[in-house]
Amino acid sequence: MRKFGLIGYPLGHSFSKKYFTEKFLTENISDCSYDNYALKNLDEFRELVASDDELSGLNITIPYKSEIIRFLDVIDSEAEEIGAVNVIKIRRTDRQMKLYGYNSDITGIRDSLLPIIEDNVRNALVLGTGGSSRTVCHVLKKFGLKVDMVSRERKPGVLIYSDIDSGIIDNTQLIINTTPLGMFPNTEGRPEINYRKLNSRHILFDLVYNPEITTFLRMGAEQGCSIISGIKMLHSQAEKAWEIWNNDSL
Repeated sequence: MRKFGLIGYPLGHSFSKKYFTEKFLTENISDCSYDNYALKNLDEFRELVASDDELSGLNITIPYKSEIIRFLDVIDSEAEEIGAVNVIKIRRTDRQMKLYGYNSDITGIRDSLLPIIEDNVRNALVLGTGGSSRTVCHVLKKFGLKVDMVSRERKPGVLIYSDIDSGIIDNTQLIINTTPLGMFPNTEGRPEINYRKLNSRHILFDLVYNPEITTFLRMGAEQGCSIISGIKMLHSQAEKAWEIWNNDSL
């Protein structure tokens, strides 16, 4: 039996176990299982991977996408550039174990945005500054967009929410929420932007996928914005993770 799972804390918001369990059933994959590993402290990670020889791969979620890097033996170049890992491949040979880190969020974000990145989409606001935010910025810059990050706290080169005036919103076509605001069970949460200034020229993308339509997206849609749910990203990055775990060349 090959075992896979998700590491993070808390994990009540996650769909990964449901997604992979259903995938194994529908594709008749009988030799694999997927479980959640809610680690309050990442120092428990070493014991987890050492204690089960059948553990073959892991997904990493909030808040460990950056902190997990210190445990890894090899890191994919793009994941290293971003400073965030959300997929670990475990190779075990002759009683030796090596941990390889990747970032499948790159694929998920790229697949979600590719249909809407047109010539008129030039400027983006990225709400949040964590590991997911860095991945989003990486993809947006590859698309050639100008990117401004937004944080609740003043940091060099980063806007705070009170900086986002009408001029910035008017000059922005794409706004992406990379924070956990609005995630189940706190579904009323949302980034503090002036939603009344949004209109049909704006595209809102939320990395939160539970619920599928967050308050951030709903309020944008009410102003005429195009919206992109995080569920597409979830499916795309999950399939990329599965490819990584099963492709011997990766």
